[in-house]
Amino acid sequence: MALSASTTLPASVQRITDVFTDEDFIRHTSQTVGGDLTSFEVSGPTTAAFNTKTVRTLPTDRLPDIARKFVGASLTVTQLEEWNAPAADGSREATVKLTVAGAPLEVTAVQRLVADGENSRVELSGDVKSSIPFLGAKIASAAEPMIGKALNIQATLAKGWLEDHPA
Repeated sequence: MALSASTTLPASVQRITDVFTDEDFIRHTSQTVGGDLTSFEVSGPTTAAFNTKTVRTLPTDRLPDIARKFVGASLTVTQLEEWNAPAADGSREATVKLTVAGAPLEVTAVQRLVADGENSRVELSGDVKSSIPFLGAKIASAAEPMIGKALNIQATLAKGWLEDHPA
């Protein structure tokens, strides 16, 4: 299933990068959806190319029954991000990979932060795949709106975080 989301935030690309890599923000985002942040690592300075690894547990109460049968009451999601160094215009790009422990579900995406005057656009596009024979497409189709919603929650929370935590 194809995944696509876009939003505009009132901050520079670097400021948004700093928010998206702030452990307190990641914890806040996880807790807002009823989950817990298990671990978070940033390797390298966020002003250059760097990587992040986020592991969180999330409840499955909002997943369709078919998906809950496979993963139980909660799931552990690992998110790996490989961020490129800023381009000449300040824009950034990150390759994002999400895996779910114990579930044959994988999300691969590219997130772009694009300067737009005093604002920045956050654009995400990717794919949701499941490798279960016969049911994989159905599970991916059910998961896609949930993942899209999670990304929109991140953007909404980032806007509030920017307002509450001025640089």
